[in-house]
Amino acid sequence: MKLKTSLLAMAALGLSLCAIQAQAHKPWLLPSSTLVEGKEPWVTVDAAISEGLFDIDHQPLKLDGVLVTAPDGANAPLENIGNGKLRNTFDVRLNKPGTYRIALVSHSVMGSYKDAAGETKRFRGSEATLAKDVPADASDIKLTRTVSRLETFVSAGTPDRAVFKPSGVGLELVPVSHPNDLRSGEQATWRFLLDGKPVANLGVSLIPGGVRYRGTLGELRKQTDANGEVRFELPAAGMYMLSSSWPVAAPAVAGQPPVMPARRASYAATLEILPQ
Repeated sequence: MKLKTSLLAMAALGLSLCAIQAQAHKPWLLPSSTLVEGKEPWVTVDAAISEGLFDIDHQPLKLDGVLVTAPDGANAPLENIGNGKLRNTFDVRLNKPGTYRIALVSHSVMGSYKDAAGETKRFRGSEATLAKDVPADASDIKLTRTVSRLETFVSAGTPDRAVFKPSGVGLELVPVSHPNDLRSGEQATWRFLLDGKPVANLGVSLIPGGVRYRGTLGELRKQTDANGEVRFELPAAGMYMLSSSWPVAAPAVAGQPPVMPARRASYAATLEILPQ
């Protein structure tokens, strides 16, 4: 019953304008700085899941699968890993000039089926576990495949764009405005791709941290244009989360559970807006 309730909640929230923000608890990666100088600078990254954005109030985010991509395309190691009760941390040595991508990309499969006795069973796993999650004699199989991308960017010296080459899988950000060159009061433009193609009419959310001190969410919402681009007038300096999800919610039918799409994609990135 708990899993059933969770799946229904995810269906309802996951199809909203910005699913990763609509959920009660949000995963995030928070670097100590996004723009650093020095011969061989370092950054420390907090990784957690929290009710308040960037608040350390719930549980750590598992670091399995977190990849750091250096400006030359090589993988940089996570160093000095610390596992805490409410957050995990790691350091990244920026030994090459340019922009680094710190990302956690996950692929999952969830759904339901009827077993030989006609009872409905629900599951959540991956493509690798699908064969054992769904028996060979199952019927009325309903699957939803999800690609979620959680990331942040850090630049050593002058920001560059080498790490922004899209993979062509899921929902991705291709910056027109570099995410490490954002200033309060200026305009930023970002392009979103779905499986490598611009996605129009996509809802995008920009939320500042520090909600606990404001008492209001402070969310800004926009939609992408025909080229998949969205523009924001950048608010006050601080750390923000930019997020989106696809597809748009299907119309609700009274007395029926939300319709789960065959495929979902979500995106979230921690960005820093600097003072003018």
